[in-house]
Amino acid sequence: MRRETQASDRDASSASPKLRTPDAAKHLGLAAATLAKLRCVGGGPLFTKLGRAVVYTVDDLEKWVAAQGKRRSTCDE
Repeated sequence: MRRETQASDRDASSASPKLRTPDAAKHLGLAAATLAKLRCVGGGPLFTKLGRAVVYTVDDLEKWVAAQGKRRSTCDE
């Protein structure tokens, strides 16, 4: 059962393209430094470390954007 779960997780994550930080930042319209800071302080999109490389899936980036919510003003929470 454990192997089946890992295999299905791997298949699901491999279906979404993976982007390195500069490409993920471009996809989101942010600076790469912003994503780097969010990795340190938290609150950013999910990421994976592959050795020294940081990668994001497009699905995780889109989920993060959707979770940010729309606001009418900067004082909206």
